[in-house]
Amino acid sequence: MLPRNKFSPMERIETTILRNLVYNEEYSRKVIPFIQPDYFESRTEKVVFQEIVHFIVKYGSAITTEALKIELENRSDLTESEIKEVREISDSLHDAAVEGQWLLDTTEKWCRDRAIYLALMESINIADGNNEKKNRDAIPSILSDALAVSFDNHIGHDYLNDYEARYESYHRKEDRIPFDLEYFNKITKGGLPNKTLNIALAGTGVGKSLFMCHMASACLLNGSNVLYITMEMAEEKIAERIDANLLNVNIQDLTDLPKKTFENKVTKLAGKTQGTLIIKEYPTASAHSGHFKALLNELALKKSFHPDIIFIDYLNICASSRYRQTGTVNSYSYIKAIAEELRGLAVEANLPIVSATQTTRSGYGSSDVELTDTSESFGLPATADLMFALISTEELEGLGQLMVKQLKNRYNDLSVFKRFIVGIDRAKMRLYDCEQTAQNDILDSGQEEEYDYEEKKSKKSFDGFKF
Repeated sequence: MLPRNKFSPMERIETTILRNLVYNEEYSRKVIPFIQPDYFESRTEKVVFQEIVHFIVKYGSAITTEALKIELENRSDLTESEIKEVREISDSLHDAAVEGQWLLDTTEKWCRDRAIYLALMESINIADGNNEKKNRDAIPSILSDALAVSFDNHIGHDYLNDYEARYESYHRKEDRIPFDLEYFNKITKGGLPNKTLNIALAGTGVGKSLFMCHMASACLLNGSNVLYITMEMAEEKIAERIDANLLNVNIQDLTDLPKKTFENKVTKLAGKTQGTLIIKEYPTASAHSGHFKALLNELALKKSFHPDIIFIDYLNICASSRYRQTGTVNSYSYIKAIAEELRGLAVEANLPIVSATQTTRSGYGSSDVELTDTSESFGLPATADLMFALISTEELEGLGQLMVKQLKNRYNDLSVFKRFIVGIDRAKMRLYDCEQTAQNDILDSGQEEEYDYEEKKSKKSFDGFKF
C-alpha cells in the first residue's frame, strides 16, 4: 500500500468521495444509497466510510470531522497501525469546492468500475469452485448486476406536494417526432416521444423496411436528423429506397435517370430540409446497443451529428450486449434482452427508436395478427411503447393498401382507431393517407365495432378479416 500522503489515482478518488460525504450534504444524500463498503480497497477507508454513513443514518445530518475522529477512536476492532491510518485519513478530509455534476459522474463511474471488478473476482472464484454457496449459473446474474450499476437521483414523486409540477406536465407540449400519416399521428397524439421503443410487426415482404424507409424519409423532410441502422440490406439498397421515396421516381427507373437529373433532384431536396440522414450498415447479428452507442459518439465527434430519431432494421437480427447468441440462452430471453437494451439506448440518447420484428409462421399470411404472433419472443411486446402490425392480403394488395392494427400503445387508448388503412406505393417506396371511405369498414367513430362477415362481404369489403 502506498503511504497516505502519496495517493494513487484510485485513492485520490476515494479520498474525494470521503471528503464530500463529510462536507457536502446534498452529495451524500444522492450517493450513499449506491456506494457499497466493499468498493473501498483499503480496510481503513472502508471503516471511515461505514462510520460516516452510520452517523448520517442515525442522526439525519452530516458528520463533522471532530465527531468522525471520536467515533473512529471508539472502535475496538482496529489494530494500532489501522488506528494511525484512519487518523491520517480523517485529518486529510478538508472542505474544498468541486463541480457538482463532475463529482456525481466521477463517483458513479468509480462505483461501476469497482462493482465490475468485484463481480469479475467473484465470478473467477465461483468458476474455480471456491464458492460453496454459488455455482456457475450465478455468474451471468452477478456480472449483469455489476454492469447495471448507475445513479438514480430521482427519489420519487410526492403526490401531495408535487402537484404543481404534475399539473404543468399535463399541459406541457412534449417533444415528438411527427408522422406524415394522419392515423399514426392520431394514435400517438402527434408523433413519437423521446425515450421510447416503437415496433412494427409484419411478415416477410409485407413492408417492415418500406415502412421504416418511408418514415425516415418523412422525418428528413420534416427537418429531423435521422440515423438509419441496417443489418438486413446494404447501405446502398436502403439509400435506393429512400431515393425512390424522396425523388418521386419508381425504384426500377432510378438507374435510367441521367446523372445531371439525379444531381438536380438531390440538390433541390437538400434545399427543402435542415435535417441530415445517415445510413450505417452492420453485418447481420453482429452489432448490439454498445456498438450503436459507440457510433453515436463517433458521429458526434467526426460530423457533429446528433440524431433526433433512430431506425434499426431490424430488431431480431441485432445482437445482445448481455448474451452470446451461440450460448445457452433461449430465444425469449435473448430477444427480450435486445429490446430492453434498445429501449435503454433510447432513454440514454433521449430520442425515439423505431424497429421491426417478424411474425410467427402462424401469423404470417394471416388476415389478423395478435401479440402472440410475435416471432421468437413474447417478451418483446412487454418492452415496447408502441407496437403495431402491418397486415396485407391479396385484396388489400390489389387496392394498394395496408391494414395497420394496434397491438400495444402507451401513448393513447388502444381501442381508438385500433385498425386503420394506409395506402402503399411499392414502386416509389411510399405510404400515404387514404380517403376516409377506405376506413369506413373498419372504423366507427374511432371505436371498435362488431364485425358482421356476411354483411361486409355483400358490400365487397375485405374478405377474411377477423375482428
